[in-house]
Amino acid sequence: MSLLVVDRLCKSFGGVRAVDDVSFSLAPGELLAMIGPNGAGKTTCFNMINGQLAADSGRVLLHDADISRLPPREIWKRGVGRTFQIAATFASLTVVENVQMALISHAGRLYRMWSRAAAFEREKALALLAQVGMAEQADRPCGVLAYGDVKRVELAIALANEPKLLLMDEPTAGMAPKERNELMALTRKLVVERGIGVLFTEHSMDVVFGYADRLVVLARGKLIAQGDVDAIRNDPNVRAVYFGSGKTVERARA
Repeated sequence: MSLLVVDRLCKSFGGVRAVDDVSFSLAPGELLAMIGPNGAGKTTCFNMINGQLAADSGRVLLHDADISRLPPREIWKRGVGRTFQIAATFASLTVVENVQMALISHAGRLYRMWSRAAAFEREKALALLAQVGMAEQADRPCGVLAYGDVKRVELAIALANEPKLLLMDEPTAGMAPKERNELMALTRKLVVERGIGVLFTEHSMDVVFGYADRLVVLARGKLIAQGDVDAIRNDPNVRAVYFGSGKTVERARA
């Protein structure tokens, strides 16, 4: 049974077809990489899955339920987490307070100005930080962290709603090779332990080929290939897009 089904998604901006009839699926416990050159439609596709953009046509199914027209918060409540290409945390709050904020939101708790939120779910927040290797820095302000550590905090925040699907938009952007591998190894570990399905975009091919179970490849809004690492390495359309002119693009067969 598929965790996520993307069914013939389309999105245009003016006369530009940013995503053109794209379909693929993702199973629980699978890391699926979405790759393609700049302008291929990856982020647009992500934003439709996450509810930030409305599709012109097509459907997004999560556990067979159509979430295509739901707002981002409702999709988040249904178990879809997300990290972004540029990590965003509250710099003035501590590491643990950032995670607590996500837990408070997930619980639907509202606090009056005089209520103490600082103690809410602190132990759970610390447990999430321990999973991403950040428990020892829990009481440091996020603003003083190295960028790789901020990415780990962002991952802990994304896990606060106990997601079944995690969307990661260029998770290793701006990171050194050692940090990239550590973050993706950590993601792989969480996938195995929690049975999470992960869809991620990435420009670093060592990360893609090192950690993805399968790949989908977009070019000019079209899905041109999908399959395992070996199939994608040897696909002539993919080789043309990455190493040739890329002028001839054929639609992939499911």
